[in-house]
Amino acid sequence: MPGSQPSHSATTAPLRLALGGALALAAAMGIGRFVYTPILPFMADGVPLSAADAGFVASANFLGYLAGALAGSVGRLPGSPRNWFLSALFASAVTSAAMGWADGLTAFAALRFLGGFASAFVLVFSSALVLEQLAKAGRVGLSALHFAGVGSGIAFSAVLIAVLAGSGLSWRQLWFGSGIATLALLTAIALLIPSDKSARVTPVEITPAANRKSAALSADLLRIVIAYGLFGFGYVITATFISVIARDTPGLQSAEAFVWLTVGLCAAPSVLVWNRISARVGLRQAYAAACLAQAAGVTLSVVAGTPFLMLLAAALLGATFMGITALGLIEARRLASGDPRRILAVMTASFGLGQVVGPWFAGLSHTLTGNFKAASFAAAGALVVAGLLVFVRGKPRPKESPRPVVPDWESLRAQLLSEGKTDLVDAIETLRAEGGKIDAVRQLRENGYLKD
Repeated sequence: MPGSQPSHSATTAPLRLALGGALALAAAMGIGRFVYTPILPFMADGVPLSAADAGFVASANFLGYLAGALAGSVGRLPGSPRNWFLSALFASAVTSAAMGWADGLTAFAALRFLGGFASAFVLVFSSALVLEQLAKAGRVGLSALHFAGVGSGIAFSAVLIAVLAGSGLSWRQLWFGSGIATLALLTAIALLIPSDKSARVTPVEITPAANRKSAALSADLLRIVIAYGLFGFGYVITATFISVIARDTPGLQSAEAFVWLTVGLCAAPSVLVWNRISARVGLRQAYAAACLAQAAGVTLSVVAGTPFLMLLAAALLGATFMGITALGLIEARRLASGDPRRILAVMTASFGLGQVVGPWFAGLSHTLTGNFKAASFAAAGALVVAGLLVFVRGKPRPKESPRPVVPDWESLRAQLLSEGKTDLVDAIETLRAEGGKIDAVRQLRENGYLKD
């Protein structure tokens, strides 16, 4: 009836869905993928595990993530996204717990590879389900809650390991606890995201006319692909070894329990923050700024002499790595021609290659030098180059037309959502709500949806 209030279920269902998605990413990414970082110092002492061996195990996980992301993003798999990501989350819990029973480098690497593959499937299929259903409910803004699950999960894993280790548990028991925590979250997620046959994802092939071309890489697109790989290499060394660095550096041991927590707390809101920064200053400028800020954090992590500076390094890492991830994909999609899934696969491959090489290189460097300084300086340099590659374009930005012809927003919004551009939709809707019509037009033009 006109003027009637929405039902309680209609109001709370999208929120429950977004919360379920956030918990799925928290379990799969914060625990399944990244809990290795706070557990690593205990494994290094208890196994024992050298830096080179630790880097090899980390690289196996990132290789599994790369394989899983490509398998989930290219082509279609039968069944519902819910069944896929719940099954993958169960596999993530099992592989985490199995680390506590495993012995030997080969077993560690195999389990982390499988865990990386599972975490990628959770990310791909939970996002496909949650984001589509939020779009149908007209609550696309809640996607920020969904993606906040990564940072929240990192923070949770830091607290979990600190509490368990403080109770005197061994590194094996830390892995058992991680697996149990994932299973507990799986139960909550299954209740928050109910079975719904309508949740099956049916890709809609709606592509801007400007993108219906050959799939050749332009010079600008090649730069963002290379930059994305350099970013993968640049962030992952610190993301893998920051807890070990804190433990092994005199005067920083008191920060060990807090560095990974700081990374997670700063990562949780970072996508929303960088989207808004991008809307104000431009995407390329925001990407370059985030890369430079992360390079500063990576450098600071190995030169910090006080716990405060080490926590600042962790904050810079957490505040930027998810933002750079999102901005890089948005820029690549804007520059790409042809099927958008192809550039997603190319970007994922480039990023994944950087992630695989980074921990292995850091472990080898540590074996040769006895510390992580050389590897971290190389990572910081890679991040600076990545920022410059994106900031410097082959062609000048076309002058903005004062009165462009803007298509119907609802139709364009549906098209953007069908292509998975939820971050762009969020940014534009925020600008429209704040009266920033010119900024909204600029965002659409930069992403290839408006002609001058």
